[in-house]
Amino acid sequence: MPESFKLSKRYSFQSIWRITFPILVALVMEELLGMTDTAFLGRVGEIELGASAIAGVYFNILYMLGFGFSIGVQIIIGRRNGEAYETGKGFESIGRVFWQGGWFLAALSIMTAVLSFFLSPPLLHAILKSENIYNASVIYVNWRVPGLFFAFMTALFRAFYVGTWETSCLTWNSIVLVASNVLLDWVLIFGHWGAPEMGIQGAALASTIAEGISMVFFIIWTAFTAEKKYGLQNPVKPVWKELKHIFSTASWVMLEYVLNVSVWLLFFLFIEHLGEEPLAIANIVRSVSEVPFVFSAAFASTAATLVSNIIGEGHPEGVIPIIKRVVLLCAITMLPLLAFFALAPHFIIGLFTDIPSLIQGSVPTLWVMCAATVVTLPWNVYLQSVAGTGNTRVCLRMDVVALCIYAVYCTVIIGMLQSSIAVCWTADGVYSLCIWIQCLIYIHGKKWGKKAI
Repeated sequence: MPESFKLSKRYSFQSIWRITFPILVALVMEELLGMTDTAFLGRVGEIELGASAIAGVYFNILYMLGFGFSIGVQIIIGRRNGEAYETGKGFESIGRVFWQGGWFLAALSIMTAVLSFFLSPPLLHAILKSENIYNASVIYVNWRVPGLFFAFMTALFRAFYVGTWETSCLTWNSIVLVASNVLLDWVLIFGHWGAPEMGIQGAALASTIAEGISMVFFIIWTAFTAEKKYGLQNPVKPVWKELKHIFSTASWVMLEYVLNVSVWLLFFLFIEHLGEEPLAIANIVRSVSEVPFVFSAAFASTAATLVSNIIGEGHPEGVIPIIKRVVLLCAITMLPLLAFFALAPHFIIGLFTDIPSLIQGSVPTLWVMCAATVVTLPWNVYLQSVAGTGNTRVCLRMDVVALCIYAVYCTVIIGMLQSSIAVCWTADGVYSLCIWIQCLIYIHGKKWGKKAI
């Protein structure tokens, strides 16, 4: 990087935080969907709690097909936004990317839901040892799958607002989403206000309805506030050539995100063979770990957009300084949170269950989770920065390498050594470290600066 180059105020710490904060609030609020299910089901029983872990991760793999594609759309929108910002024209191309991505995601959600109804039961039966866990998992998945359409469309709207740096509405949408889910969980899981007591089925239905409400909110907000320069008010028909161009970038992100979540499914499948109580403990700690993860994910999403924008402006030399700024802000926000978790483990775990054996058994695992997160803190920012350069196929390759190492590690420490849950959790750190090392080598190699998308 030339010594004379300096980032403009557009990429200042204040600007980075202004973009990230609404994303962070949105992700934290949305993560409360899964945490709410865990907190409520932790008061129903170990089987329901363990099944929600397996079924929740399984559903997230299906969801990541659409969410990952939307991140690819976000990267393209970010690049178009940077190009338009530099030239002062071409903003309407963002609207075309939005509509083409929307057609694809709508079709993908319907196809995924139909296939899931037929394939999920035999697949889950083949990989689960406990019949009780299997039955509860199938119920959860079948009631969550209809919400894929709502979830995919919501992800598309988020991609548009993050890609154009207009993130303020994400906070309000998330408040609506979580408030709806908490209320519906309380009503449907426990049978309040005359509703039937549905248990794990109620948790799944509540999340599906809440996502539908979230989608409606985005549609109304966009109709009244989106600037006409983006061309969202002019629907366009599916155009194969444009869809193919978007797919060439977004498909690799889609597969990468599916692999990312598959890591959790693989982990829980290993743990499930240790017993129902270890699985319940793992689900509790996973729910806690999602809080620092969403901090990382928020800054990672910002990094992907900023990297794509600055390359679109014609300044690839600004990529590494941007990454360093984002990582610094990420550390400043995450480290105090992790310290609090480590110092007050019984309080944190008590939010998710009132079963004494589960609380006591979760404490050592929570400490390991905090330590692993500190050691590998920047990995997600670096990974999404690589995606922001447009080299999304490279991200997928990195994930495949990390997943292979992770699978071997889990086979040894869980499958062969039957280690404690706390020791097993070190696998998460191994996976993150593998990703981070590859990203460092790639980013500092600087062979990505002229990638066109």
